[in-house]
Amino acid sequence: MSSEVEVSALAVNITIPEELRWTDTRRGTTFRLTTLNVRLLPDGHLAAKAYGRPVEGGRGAYVSFPVPGRPELAALVAEAAARAGELWAGHRGLG
Repeated sequence: MSSEVEVSALAVNITIPEELRWTDTRRGTTFRLTTLNVRLLPDGHLAAKAYGRPVEGGRGAYVSFPVPGRPELAALVAEAAARAGELWAGHRGLG
């Protein structure tokens, strides 16, 4: 196997703690944001998008929302990225 394996994406999903959740509106529907998808970009920076469900119920569309620039959300993303790195480093191979 080549020592230069090309990894095209690294991403983790994070459950947003209840006290940090927020709502946002898209196309007239209000969503309660409950999950962050965080990607490691090729330059080493992180990118995050938020996902959730319509407040009124139902599945709704899979629509991404920007993550507000709140320090507590930035801290959550940084902590989750560090934890994901630990988990990846300790993998035990295919089960």
